[in-house]
Amino acid sequence: MNALLPALCLCVGAYVAGSIPFGVLVARAKGVDLRAVGSGNIGATNVARALGKGWAIAVLLGDAAKGFVPVWLGRRLGFSAAPVAIAGLAAIVGHMFTLFLRGRGGKGVATSLGVALALSPMAALLGFGVYVVVFAATRLSSLGSLLGVWTFSLFFVVRSAPAAPLVGLAIGGATLVTLRHRQNITRLLRGEEKRT
Repeated sequence: MNALLPALCLCVGAYVAGSIPFGVLVARAKGVDLRAVGSGNIGATNVARALGKGWAIAVLLGDAAKGFVPVWLGRRLGFSAAPVAIAGLAAIVGHMFTLFLRGRGGKGVATSLGVALALSPMAALLGFGVYVVVFAATRLSSLGSLLGVWTFSLFFVVRSAPAAPLVGLAIGGATLVTLRHRQNITRLLRGEEKRT
């Protein structure tokens, strides 16, 4: 029981932190309803469309921190792999289905990046590098995000051989991000995805 309560607090806290809609809050402070602009998404890509790159970077950092802090803290405090993995997934799910927007949220890319940085900075930077290269070449943020998140996950699993719960976090997180990009994938296959 003594070990269960802190682990539960970590996971619940990760979901609540993940639910903080930084994009919506920043846009609202600037007098913009982010969900009525561009794609309607609450993440950094849509913030860039609505407010510019500077604010998009700020939102990206905030959304990434939501994933980084719970996983880093769990590992720092010596939690086993299972609660750390659940906390990471909870942060990603919190961003996707935020408590503060009646279950609506973003696609989880930046929050997944934060989780990745806490698990393996090298693998995370590799995944981010793939995103940057793909986006620079195609101007398709969705394609870069999907390739980047799977690059991290596969590299982390193969190179680091982590405990099974962390494998589940890496593959599960990438799968959730992919599912949230269903419409983007359809548009990519049709050649209809908008370039940023």
